[in-house]
Amino acid sequence: MKKIYYLAALFLAALNLRPIITSVASMMSMIQSELGVNALTASLLTTLPVLCMGIFAPIATILSRRFGLERTLFFSILLITIATALRGTSQSVAILLMTAFAGGVGISFAGPLLSSFIKKYFPRNPGIVSVYSISMTIGAALASGFTIPIYLRSQHHLPFALSCWAILGVIALILWVGLVRKNEQSDHVTLPLKLPLRNKKAIQFTLFFGFMSSMFYSLTAWISPIALSFGNSPQYAAMLLTIFTLIQIPVALLVPAVVTRLGKPKLFLILCSLSELIGLIFLLLPMPILPAVIFLGMGAGGLFPLALMLPIMETSTPEEAGTWSAMSQMGGYIVGGFGPFFIGLVFDLSGHFYASIVAMLVIVSLMIGVQLSMKLGRKAGEVSS
Repeated sequence: MKKIYYLAALFLAALNLRPIITSVASMMSMIQSELGVNALTASLLTTLPVLCMGIFAPIATILSRRFGLERTLFFSILLITIATALRGTSQSVAILLMTAFAGGVGISFAGPLLSSFIKKYFPRNPGIVSVYSISMTIGAALASGFTIPIYLRSQHHLPFALSCWAILGVIALILWVGLVRKNEQSDHVTLPLKLPLRNKKAIQFTLFFGFMSSMFYSLTAWISPIALSFGNSPQYAAMLLTIFTLIQIPVALLVPAVVTRLGKPKLFLILCSLSELIGLIFLLLPMPILPAVIFLGMGAGGLFPLALMLPIMETSTPEEAGTWSAMSQMGGYIVGGFGPFFIGLVFDLSGHFYASIVAMLVIVSLMIGVQLSMKLGRKAGEVSS
């Protein structure tokens, strides 16, 4: 029964890590037209939280050691919920940017600590990361798929459409109150933070996370505008973002389970990257955009849970898993955060997305190079740190 409770807590926490980003991504064109901002400014609404997710990730382990894992995760969910709810107070770029920042800080704390949570409560089953990944993908899909219908049903009320996703946080907080109370008497580690900055494998994980997240957030932010530029309707463009997100769910469920059973994480890393490569090539060809979106979604769906699994599989303790995850997410999200910004900048300069798609092809090729250089299978204590 306890395991089910912990799984539910993990699921509901992860459910809140993406709606504050993907709800904006699905509404990018409407936000630009209603608020009168260019593509570069609009891209900040997805770039800013991702950068925060990287910059503040190391603080997560400090807070966890000071206040406890469960309390820090509760605070993270609370911060995301408040930031999302505040979007209902005003229709302005300032509010959207402020809440993007606050939500990004909350996500930066929750991201690495949920890896610690898995290592603590499911030490022999790293495949549980699929629950984390799938829940996050479901949250992203709900927000990307239903924000526009909510916007239309509410007579084009933009603040309501973007803030209604706070309800997911309220539901999670109700469950996490009980978890915090159960762990009030837990001893908290107060050792100083030590990121594995000199560990070659940890550096490789960070580079991989950076390339992976750069691709993911660029596609999340701009797949709908790309579809629009190819002559598709706004409804179909929004549906493509939902398909890109939904296709990730079965892949995110399958890949961690197969890797847990068979091993060979490097093989699956490369296969998922090749899927993204194929999707990008399809975008450059004169063909329907749907097959490209499917390949891109399959690649993203496998890469993200693998990125979460690597620190858990290659470390020995929850604290180690947390610091490795914090480092990979810190560097990875900082790099990844510039993806949507760069795509928006290139579009503003060139007037089309073809140059940006070529740039993404280069990013995926670099990511495959990092994956090929990885030597997986030994714990952190068995390699130099």
